[in-house]
Amino acid sequence: MATPIGNLADITLRALHVLQLADTIACEDTRHTQSLLRAYGVDKTSSQLLAVHQHNEAEASQAVIERLRAGQRVAYASDAGTPGVSDPGARLVTAVHAAGLRAVPLPGASSVTAALSAAGAVAIDAEGFVFAGFLPTKSGERSVAVQKLSTESRCVILLEAPHRIAELAQTLAILGDRQVTLAREITKQFEEIATVAAHALSAWLAEGPQRTRGEFVVLLHPQMAQHDDGDSLRILKLLMQELPLKTAVRLAAEITGASRNTLYESALAWKQENGSAN
Repeated sequence: MATPIGNLADITLRALHVLQLADTIACEDTRHTQSLLRAYGVDKTSSQLLAVHQHNEAEASQAVIERLRAGQRVAYASDAGTPGVSDPGARLVTAVHAAGLRAVPLPGASSVTAALSAAGAVAIDAEGFVFAGFLPTKSGERSVAVQKLSTESRCVILLEAPHRIAELAQTLAILGDRQVTLAREITKQFEEIATVAAHALSAWLAEGPQRTRGEFVVLLHPQMAQHDDGDSLRILKLLMQELPLKTAVRLAAEITGASRNTLYESALAWKQENGSAN
């Protein structure tokens, strides 16, 4: 079941009803969940709480299955938001299904859909969005991931922790003028949602120490369609005959206003076709 991502009022009546009825509540952190239950006036003993988190998800899933087979009603709650999206829960649900048992969703708060609803990043006639979650923590792997996402024309949703948001902003700078929405502390007292160009993310974060605090949802807005009458590619080919590839791409982009990433990909394709190198 989904639990509030910040504001305690974001609990559903159905979730409260199930929490009252549950014989066992499987949860990421039993202490956190016990505090949440007390806030809603739900009384559960410590033996009725079962820890199921990313470090014990496999073995704890078996404990859940045993309780279900014994006829217990088991509810699973993440620390915040909807389980199985970016929080633990997916392996538990898979194990329950594999055991021939049923998992019933209890919808509610989600940082992903909350940020998406306020960002204006997906038009009605758009082709949807892509949920990429957390990118790799190593800088090299993260850069490769962002390069791949740079060609994605749809809205891309990322998640990031406060201690890594500055590094992510630096990596996203290669996206240039592509609009990016940062949504932090969603539903909490200091909630902030702002949209800036990718190359300006680091500067925006540096404007105040509070801007790097809290959990982040990062939305890369849809890639604007490039309308090219062929001039940019013709100019690029001419420049590549006299200049190194990167220089040719940079100048072609400045002259024509075309996307540097698009021109660079075209230049690499031509090099491969011709078997040449600059």
